[in-house]
Amino acid sequence: MRRALGGGAGLVAAALLACGRPTPPPSGFTLLFLRRSPAASLGGLSWAPDPDHSRLVAFDGRLRVTRSFTSPRLANPMAVASLGRMLLVTERTGEAVVFDTSGHPVREWEGPHLASLYAAAGERVVAVRSPYYIPQFAAEPDTAPLIRVLDTLGRPVAGLATIHVPPVPFLAQLVNAGAVAVAPNGSIYFAPLVRDEIRKYAPGGAARWTTRRGLFPTEAEPEFLPAKGGGRDIRVRSALVNVALALGPDGRLYALGSDDSAATNLRVDVVDTSSGAILATRHLGPRETAVAVDARGNLATFDADSLLAGTTSPSREPFTPAFALPDLRGDTVTLAQFAGRVTLVNFWASWCDPCRDEFPHMAQLYREFDRKDFDIAAISDDVDSRKMLAFVRRFGPPFPILVGGGRMRQTYHYRGLPYSVLLDRRGRVIERIFGFGGAAEFRDLRETIANEVRAP
Repeated sequence: MRRALGGGAGLVAAALLACGRPTPPPSGFTLLFLRRSPAASLGGLSWAPDPDHSRLVAFDGRLRVTRSFTSPRLANPMAVASLGRMLLVTERTGEAVVFDTSGHPVREWEGPHLASLYAAAGERVVAVRSPYYIPQFAAEPDTAPLIRVLDTLGRPVAGLATIHVPPVPFLAQLVNAGAVAVAPNGSIYFAPLVRDEIRKYAPGGAARWTTRRGLFPTEAEPEFLPAKGGGRDIRVRSALVNVALALGPDGRLYALGSDDSAATNLRVDVVDTSSGAILATRHLGPRETAVAVDARGNLATFDADSLLAGTTSPSREPFTPAFALPDLRGDTVTLAQFAGRVTLVNFWASWCDPCRDEFPHMAQLYREFDRKDFDIAAISDDVDSRKMLAFVRRFGPPFPILVGGGRMRQTYHYRGLPYSVLLDRRGRVIERIFGFGGAAEFRDLRETIANEVRAP
């Protein structure tokens, strides 16, 4: 579950260091990584994904937040790259969304892999298997390309290099997942998630160099492990090595990786792009969760929470498009009928398992507030009305059920179900809620609603 608020920041440095050079005052920095995600430089700002709040955030050269935006299409943004004058965002589940810098979605695509990670430079776009979401049990032929070159509409136009097929073919997605970055000249850098390697490929796909850190005396292939205690969970033995790549304004490559095989202790390696030589290494402390660099190659590390702490919520925008949908009796219910009440607009479907878990929590929430203050509009996105009605009979929700007829995702562009939007009394978006976060989510939601109900 991710909650995104609808709609200055302070700068707190955890540590500041230079790679063998004097440390300058904290200005003129480009953000490389925010937590475990690569950032992008565009229009004099550093743009970074903030998946915890389902948004993109822009930092100036002093790493002050100057802008942020969210969208129904931003559920769990994991990476951002500059695509011409636009922002190319990787969703956790592998879709790509292209935005302009005002937050307007331009296009999106599904991607060439089961889950993809995207990088770009200029108009050159590439996709690799995502290290953020790895579907298991997906064997691939040994002729499959490691890197896909895409056009700006997301269509594959070429394949570069070939994948490695492990002894257990069903682990091919894991073995070939990794971080990726593209240089302005079209060179591609790839770092496998579970292997101590960083590679450079020429624009045409020829291997230029491979560098290793020497983290392991020998590297074993990932393998399945026996289930523990008769359990049904399938575990895999592997060492997580590379997390993200970014090219700095100094022309060097920065690799965010793991020191401990589990990606709990992180490190940054500075790599010469011509030779692959590792020029410097920084081992990050627990609070060093954002990494930036200036044009001279001076690194700075920060506490990401502190960088984001001063962000102000954007002004609330109207929920659009306004719906006019039939209820279970066939009567038309409009968004305007909920005016004057705080309203939770919930999208669900009978085939959505988390929706089933969420409905009892919504029913309890619905009963706790007076109808003059709070309401729920639960919109089914089922195509099959019989399955929808069976779901309703089973759970007997006390709140209104509206019939979306399978057209809601196309209309509201959400990433998955359940998806909810909390509206204020004037029909403006307070926050968006992606997925189901259990009792803790509803405790927070109850508090938000109560505060909104008390507001003048």
